[in-house]
Amino acid sequence: MNSTVLTTLAATGFTVAFFHAAIPTHWLPFVLVAKAHGWGKAKALAVAMFAGLGHIGLTSLLGVGLAWFGLKVDESIGHAFPKIAGAMLVVVGAYYFWRQWRGKGICHHPVPGGNHRADEHCGHEGEGHSHWVGELKDSDLIAPKTGEWAAISGLFFMLTLSPCEAFLPIYLSGVQFGWTGFFVLSGILAVATLAGMLVFTWLALLGMEKFEVKKFEHREAGLLGALFTVVGVLIMVLEH
Repeated sequence: MNSTVLTTLAATGFTVAFFHAAIPTHWLPFVLVAKAHGWGKAKALAVAMFAGLGHIGLTSLLGVGLAWFGLKVDESIGHAFPKIAGAMLVVVGAYYFWRQWRGKGICHHPVPGGNHRADEHCGHEGEGHSHWVGELKDSDLIAPKTGEWAAISGLFFMLTLSPCEAFLPIYLSGVQFGWTGFFVLSGILAVATLAGMLVFTWLALLGMEKFEVKKFEHREAGLLGALFTVVGVLIMVLEH
């Protein structure tokens, strides 16, 4: 049963991380900045990987805190923890469903130098476009006066300060496998995130950035809600 649950969590974690990396904020900035500064494809992909490492690093650091907390709780409640973790995934799924229903979607940190307000761009799913396009075009990152290293630093901090919050419940659910499970899930987070970022950045650099990302971005919360709900139920059923 343990191997089945770990495999399920690993597959879910890869899906969540890759899926999360597909939203525009994880690849569109690198495409626009590369075009504004005249970077080649190799340099744009290298900068995307550099920023991705910061994104992964902060998410993993938050995961360490969750793993430590979960292990302490697991010592107290023992075999009941997997059931609680499964129930928590269902609750997280319900939260994402609620966000989708309210039209709030998934919120991320603003673009450096953009005209972002805390209550303005989270929930613009009904506008018919990705709010990241307008936010990035107004950003200092692609302004001619912005130096190359300033642009790279802006991209790095933009992504680093926006951790993959959707992966954190996966970390908590993997507590039953101890620190070994944590490192396995961290490796999956790194591979899936970098793969997603590099694939979509590369496709956009090849001229395929016009595919309908807005539909994907606007349904992210609902799809994550479905994924977490299914996995939470599976964990509780397998534990039973």
